[in-house]
Amino acid sequence: MRYLMLIIMVSILAFSCENDTKEATEKVVQEIKAGDNIRDIIRNPVNANDPIDTTNIPKMVFKDTRYLFGTVDEGDIVRHDFDFTNEGAVPLVITRAKSTCGCTIPEWPEEPIPPGGKGTISVRFDTKNKTGKQGKPITIIANTYPKDTYLQLAGMVTPKK
Repeated sequence: MRYLMLIIMVSILAFSCENDTKEATEKVVQEIKAGDNIRDIIRNPVNANDPIDTTNIPKMVFKDTRYLFGTVDEGDIVRHDFDFTNEGAVPLVITRAKSTCGCTIPEWPEEPIPPGGKGTISVRFDTKNKTGKQGKPITIIANTYPKDTYLQLAGMVTPKK
């Protein structure tokens, strides 16, 4: 009897979740259809069963992805702008930019970058309490494939005298 009740409860839960998922999916589809060209901005070009289609996605192309700042004194602020172009077929949307610590702060454009448009990721590295060889990675998350793009600041910080 216990097992029968368990099977019935699991079945009810499974079917109710399936209906909720279908309703949620249908709602999202309707919102997308009603949206202002949102289909052109938000895409999921990758499907586990199909080959990867990268023709209709944004392509973030940087002039350089690594900035060698040389040797600076501890306490200096290193700043660099990483310029890029969207060489893709649809608008580029950067959702986030991050680094591994609070000493490196990236800033990115909040508005979509149209095909052929240009943008800049500005990075500020505070060398306070950082000495020796430094390599600061920056990860850009966008509607590109792959979704992560990596930048880096690198150089040497000499101790304060």
